[in-house]
Amino acid sequence: MKAVVQRASRASVSVDGETIGSIGAGLVVLLGVAADDAEADADYIAGKLARLRIFPDSRGRMNLSLTDTGGQLLLVSQFTLLASTRKGNRPGFSGAAEPVRAEELYELAADKLRQEGIAVETGRFGAMMAVKLVNDGPVTLLLDSRE
Repeated sequence: MKAVVQRASRASVSVDGETIGSIGAGLVVLLGVAADDAEADADYIAGKLARLRIFPDSRGRMNLSLTDTGGQLLLVSQFTLLASTRKGNRPGFSGAAEPVRAEELYELAADKLRQEGIAVETGRFGAMMAVKLVNDGPVTLLLDSRE
C-alpha cells in the first residue's frame, strides 16, 4: 500500500457536489492498494497512521500522533498512486490491485483505524471525488507498506 499523508486543519470529500465525508484537525490520507498487497499491509498502514508523530507538542515539535491529539482521519482511495511512469507519457496501472480486492483492503484499513480509536471518514470507492483540504504546516509524507 502507498499513502500520501497530509496534516490538515480541515478537509472534506464530495461526490457529484454532495459532501460525503468531512473532518476537522487531523490527517487526509490518499491510499493506493497494490496488486500484491495483503491484510498485513492494511494492518501496517493503519498502525502507522494512528501513531505517526507529526502533530506539534507544547514546544511546537512534531511529537504527537492522532491517538495523542484525538484528531480525525479522512481516507480516500486513490489507485493512481500505483502508476508506473517509466515508459512513455501515459501512466500504466498494472501494479494496482483489482477493484474488488482493493476495496476490501481499503475498507479493512479504515476498520483497523477505527479499532485504534480514530474517527474515520471516507470517500466513495471508485467514484470521481473532489477533495478539499487546508494543509497544516504544510506537512505531507509518503508511506509505503513495503519500506
